[in-house]
Amino acid sequence: MDEPDEIQKLIDEISFRKSNSKDYKKMRVEEISKELRDIMKFEQESFKKIEEFEKTQDNPDLVKYAKMICKNTTQREITQIQDVYLEKIDKEYLKSK
Repeated sequence: MDEPDEIQKLIDEISFRKSNSKDYKKMRVEEISKELRDIMKFEQESFKKIEEFEKTQDNPDLVKYAKMICKNTTQREITQIQDVYLEKIDKEYLKSK
């Protein structure tokens, strides 16, 4: 498989994650914590792949697009998870004592 197909595959994977959003409000704190770790790991791995593409890719616009969509999608999901996570911690642990 050549480079443009690989970067397109990564873009599709990132977009799928965006469209496959979960309902974090229905999860327990432990589940949300795991989801937060997972998305942060996904973000790191995606940026590593994008860095490799920057070195080998002939289409800098496609690499730039991949970087932008990765950053926007993962940061939006991280923010969403953090909001729910902090709200649940506040309800379950801080106000209950």
